[in-house]
Amino acid sequence: MTLAARSILIIGGGFSGMSAAIELRKRGAEVDLVEIDAGWRNYGAGISLGGATLRAFRQLGILEAFLREGNAADGLQTFLADGTPLATLPTPRVAGPDVPGGGAIMRPVLARILADATRASGTQVHLGCTFTRLAQDADGVDVDFTDGQRRRYDLVIGADGLYSKTREALFPSAPKPRYSGQAVWRAVLPRPPEVQTAMMWMGRVKPGVNPVSADQMYLFLTEHRPTNEHVDPARFAEMLRALLAPFSAPLVQRIRDRIDAGSQIVFRPLEGLLMPRPWFQGRVVLIGDTVHATTPHLASGACIGIEDALVLAEEVGRHAGVEAALAAFEARRWERCRMVVENSARLGEIEIANGDKEEHGRIMRESLIALAQPI
Repeated sequence: MTLAARSILIIGGGFSGMSAAIELRKRGAEVDLVEIDAGWRNYGAGISLGGATLRAFRQLGILEAFLREGNAADGLQTFLADGTPLATLPTPRVAGPDVPGGGAIMRPVLARILADATRASGTQVHLGCTFTRLAQDADGVDVDFTDGQRRRYDLVIGADGLYSKTREALFPSAPKPRYSGQAVWRAVLPRPPEVQTAMMWMGRVKPGVNPVSADQMYLFLTEHRPTNEHVDPARFAEMLRALLAPFSAPLVQRIRDRIDAGSQIVFRPLEGLLMPRPWFQGRVVLIGDTVHATTPHLASGACIGIEDALVLAEEVGRHAGVEAALAAFEARRWERCRMVVENSARLGEIEIANGDKEEHGRIMRESLIALAQPI
């Protein structure tokens, strides 16, 4: 089998890094993965996933585990603030006729599924460890690690997220993450029988729920916050309840009444980043949030990062040389990732300004059609 790189280091054990490890091992590469967090933890509540993500799960070999431990369903139901039904938006079955068009799962559960698959692939995982120096020449990359080791690789993949040290080392003048003017709240709650698929209520803020298992759902709500100020976790429950107070829909009010300190509430300011090309230098390439972190308006941040891993593995397996493989990877990924980041940011701007609903709907429609296309 053609393989542009046989010894590969992945920096970062998030969704993108783990997916790259799984796919590269399928092609026979020797893969080391370093993750700075010794506990390999993944924080957060639920994560909503579209059909393109489920298609990627099928290729990774984790779709069955997702369907067993998460939830998949068709359609997005929308309502006015008082509960009056607006529409059910279709979610095409991109992953195949036997797989619903979307779904959700708890972030730590998805991380565990991917971690199990990563270890099962034969990837050598080093926790509590990262790099201190990268030094590359025409034939390889010498990497010094925080555990005192030094190893040489044919290819290094930076998948260490929004505040990437790999990006900083490779491209010190790269743009920094930018605050969007919005923040998202998430919480985990018992799932009422009527919550069978994703549901959303239209108002000045837009709360929604999505089932993450047979008996749990997660609540999400995007709030406009002009400045990125610290919010005291002790006030999370009361603040989230206050944001839901204007919604008279009976289901929303029942959900509001259930929110308390045990609801696993997560508050996160929304930041974005789109790094201009190139995304690689020599034998070091960046993937996922490291180069294209997006806000959640299209529920596609995890999707495009995982897709990066699939495409990179395909191109490494298709080309004889690293430069050709990385150039082909970048060429395939740039436009799709740019579309998701920029369209998500524009959706947020429209929401903040209470702007043109027709433009908002058009961007959503066009983006979802594009995401359904092959990668």
